[in-house]
Amino acid sequence: MKKAFLCLAVLILSVSVVFAGGAKESAKNTDGRPTVRLITDATGIDDKSFNAAAWRGILEYYGDTWENQTNRGTLYDVVTCQTQDMYIPTLKQASDEGYDLIVTTGFTFADALNEVAALYPDQNYMIVDVDYVNQPNVMQFVFAEEQGSYLVGLAAALQAKVENVADPKFGFIGGVPGATITKFEMGYIQGIKSIFPNAQIVDYYANDWGKPELAKAQAKNWYDSGVYAIFSAAGGTGGGTIAQAKEYRIQGKNVWAIGVDSDQYADGIYSGDKSAVLTSMLKRVESSTMYALNAVEKSEFKSGVIRLDMAADGVGFSSANPELSADVVSQVEAAKADIISGKIKIYGTYAETAAAGLAPAGLGAIDD
Repeated sequence: MKKAFLCLAVLILSVSVVFAGGAKESAKNTDGRPTVRLITDATGIDDKSFNAAAWRGILEYYGDTWENQTNRGTLYDVVTCQTQDMYIPTLKQASDEGYDLIVTTGFTFADALNEVAALYPDQNYMIVDVDYVNQPNVMQFVFAEEQGSYLVGLAAALQAKVENVADPKFGFIGGVPGATITKFEMGYIQGIKSIFPNAQIVDYYANDWGKPELAKAQAKNWYDSGVYAIFSAAGGTGGGTIAQAKEYRIQGKNVWAIGVDSDQYADGIYSGDKSAVLTSMLKRVESSTMYALNAVEKSEFKSGVIRLDMAADGVGFSSANPELSADVVSQVEAAKADIISGKIKIYGTYAETAAAGLAPAGLGAIDD
């Protein structure tokens, strides 16, 4: 009976966790650089968004590229957890293997990391989008998403003016509602409202990071009803918005998708250099993984919260799409400078944004 139970447990583990770099007997090495394991949710490093950015930072630190991952499996690797029940056992396994740094991405890992970090006091961990795992061995990174999102909202609104769109409507698609995604939505709304104070704005939360079909269906409904641009902060789910925007732009419809985290311009290409992604809110998660790895290498790793705002080049916007007006880019760059100087103040919570009269009632955003 014990043997049968053991076999079943091994089978469950193999199905639920994907070790993309292969298991190792030990994470120790003689290279001189630290070793790291990235642990992601089910969307993995191919989400072309949040997890991809974290992985890109690891690749850059080791001098590798997406196409040439020479040190993968020796100095770094990645594990994708297909379900949240695998967060704790996966964190424990990585901790047992002796990596110099373990990286988790997103607030869904917070509870699991808080539990495991207490069990391995000598292990270094980092987490992105969390500031409440107050363990002495956890480095936490937060971003000023509202600042970068203001820029893409501003860009979309200004582009609508350039294209002579009368009374443009705008949409926002979120993944799982929470304080972090609220910052994306509120910044976006404030950027739009700075140009169109009475703009109609709608939102939708998919409650999932990996279901692009949900975003695609919602985007189709909105575009059909006259929505001009949709900003998705939904991980892999947001790919559905881009897919629908591509279909409609091929048909000659003037609609736009707005990318998130990574520059998603290339994902929206449908002909030559024409892309359905007008711009992207750049959340440089890669900066956090590089920061933590450098800290470990220099023996300067410290627990605490590190905020990467626009002044620290933690957030920004993409001007890769040649159809984004040069005048629009110039005005957005000017706004960026004003944010850094403090001339433009941006609210990051629904409560503050609504109190300032800048956010409509009834949105799906939450501050908790």
